[in-house]
Amino acid sequence: MIPKNDGLVPDMEYEEQPSHTFAMNMQKEEVKGYCDDLEAMRQAVFLILSIERYSCSLVSWNYGVELEDLFGMPTTYCIPEIERRITEALLQDDRITKVYNFTFDVPKKGVIHTTFSVDTNVGTVDAEKEVTV
Repeated sequence: MIPKNDGLVPDMEYEEQPSHTFAMNMQKEEVKGYCDDLEAMRQAVFLILSIERYSCSLVSWNYGVELEDLFGMPTTYCIPEIERRITEALLQDDRITKVYNFTFDVPKKGVIHTTFSVDTNVGTVDAEKEVTV
């Protein structure tokens, strides 16, 4: 019997996985219950931006954001780099389609606070990140 697939065309189908995950309560610092859809995406954005890329051997090198090397750099260099790096980090997740509406604030020397919007397959998430430079 001759196989129908010649090895050049993949014969597998990709199926989107649900975003059902454990629920994190940041105020109480506990993980309890489950969440799905928009709340799960809020957590995904938070976790991606909380892990420095390449620093943890438990997660893929495609996961996390690179912000550590901005320490000591001028603010004028850091602001566009933060926007680019956050966008790049979040777009690694195939559930995220667009990162936009960045606003930056420098509340004190050496700290850059940014807010932005993230379009996902279940809706829009408003997020923020504070970076020490």
